[in-house]
Amino acid sequence: MQELTLMCKTFEQLSLNELYAILRLRSEVFVVEQKCVYQDVDSYDEAAFHVMGMVQGELSFYARLLSPDIKYRTAAIGRVVADRASRRKGYGKELMDFAIKQCEDLWPNRGITISAQEYLEGFYQRLGFVTTSAPYLEDEITHIKMMRS
Repeated sequence: MQELTLMCKTFEQLSLNELYAILRLRSEVFVVEQKCVYQDVDSYDEAAFHVMGMVQGELSFYARLLSPDIKYRTAAIGRVVADRASRRKGYGKELMDFAIKQCEDLWPNRGITISAQEYLEGFYQRLGFVTTSAPYLEDEITHIKMMRS
């Protein structure tokens, strides 16, 4: 397995090339692969911390962190994405462990909320998240709300 390099930056710290790679990856997976037409670029990106996972110098993984009281009363992790070639190799767990640690360091004792695609419920449960809602549709994909204290 190749090494995954993880970093976390504010919107202002992102280079234009990093921002472009993030938006391209999100569009590639969420819009094209999942055939979900929705407004990916939203007002949250500028307030977010951006977790990037690089494999061989290329952006392969990404997650967006939001501080408490922006989307939920807790911190939030969203837009979690992996390029197709890098999936099922254990990197997703590394990305989420890093994102969780960043949230805990930035906003201690505030908890974390995610809106997870329902089929990933077991994955997030293994990371300490608990399901807190019935399934619901978000952009025509079944999701569940999950929280971690």
